[in-house]
Amino acid sequence: MEPYPLTFEPILKEKVWGGRTLERFRKKLPPDVSIGESWELADLPESIPDGKSVIANGTLAGQTLDCHFPLLIKFLDACDNLSVQVHPSPEYAANHPESHLKNEAWIILETTPEGCIYVGLKEGTTEQMLRASIENDTVPELLNAINVSKGECYYLPSGTCHALGAGVLVAEVQTPSDTTFRVWDWGRTGREMHIDQAMECIDFFAKQLPFNQLPPLQSGDFLTSHFVDTPFFSIERIEATTDTELELVVDETPVVLMVVEGDASIEHAVPVNAPLGTTILLPSGVTNATMVMPKGTAVLRFDLPSENLLA
Repeated sequence: MEPYPLTFEPILKEKVWGGRTLERFRKKLPPDVSIGESWELADLPESIPDGKSVIANGTLAGQTLDCHFPLLIKFLDACDNLSVQVHPSPEYAANHPESHLKNEAWIILETTPEGCIYVGLKEGTTEQMLRASIENDTVPELLNAINVSKGECYYLPSGTCHALGAGVLVAEVQTPSDTTFRVWDWGRTGREMHIDQAMECIDFFAKQLPFNQLPPLQSGDFLTSHFVDTPFFSIERIEATTDTELELVVDETPVVLMVVEGDASIEHAVPVNAPLGTTILLPSGVTNATMVMPKGTAVLRFDLPSENLLA
């Protein structure tokens, strides 16, 4: 069977910090439920409930994604602060086979004027200071708070203490792990904390992460922002500055597209309607595919490093 562009049924996750904002990204949310995450493309182990995406279009519709895809892509709607947390460091993951690295990036899609993220501990913070601040409910005083703007991107390597702040909606791409150690939860009760595990993962001597937001570049009919290149993925944002078409060329590794502004469509033997909020996987070998992009339409493009080849 010839490969074709794949779309998926969103996997909606109820969260105490979630809300209803994802309805603006065309998600059909259940009534009276606070939805914090929409997993757009997931291929996690069978041990994780609702951890595999179901294909929504074409001859493969109804089948689960099962190709060991090395990324998890989602929307996060933070109507309240997420817990202060950390994901396993490389050293911790090496010594605990049940834990997995979670290197991730946030692309800011919407934010209130006060919206911020918390990334890394302030220089000089020690484990003793952090443990005391947990006891005294003063953890934010030790975190680097960054006021964010729409269109920015932040890469958070595994082992970074962080939290997504209230009023910020992001697209997130990460390595396929669901291992999270909560450090502090803003006074909320009833959720498990993992303080000792987190302390093993945090590098208290780490340098502050640089976040350089480069201006977009105009090339032909497109305004392109190149965000990050990491050992796990690269990200760029492509915006149409006029009604135009984008040829979709996929060579050795699959490509993921997420529509984050406007509505698009893909012309192919298996055509795809791609309104705002749609995520598309272009498998290796897709040919003769063109994305039709009216002026103002924008997509995020996620690429895999060439060494992460999929069978």
